[in-house]
Amino acid sequence: MDGTVYKVMTRADLAEAKAKGRFDGSADDLRDGFIHLSAADQLEGTLAKHFAGREDLVLLAMDSERLGERLQWEPSRGGALFPHLYGPLEFDALLWDEPLPIGQNGQHLLPRRAQP
Repeated sequence: MDGTVYKVMTRADLAEAKAKGRFDGSADDLRDGFIHLSAADQLEGTLAKHFAGREDLVLLAMDSERLGERLQWEPSRGGALFPHLYGPLEFDALLWDEPLPIGQNGQHLLPRRAQP
């Protein structure tokens, strides 16, 4: 699997997580028992399914090697393998974060370096 995995979150969640030093998960993550992540080729589907129309989003890129064994690739939507992180997202794995603006077509515009 690619060495970079991604997390979509709100600007407010990112600010809170950076102040805390880690991200413990969204309500959905906490409910499911792991932090939902995506590979580059899964981002458009994740944004369309779970974040359509949200204007307050940022995209975080993490080094999967630094996440270690807590990162598991497991079947999810349509049987595709998705990265799931068991435990908090520590910011020592963060490569970069960028806003996710919405384009004229109503879809989020992925940063060039996150496009598959």
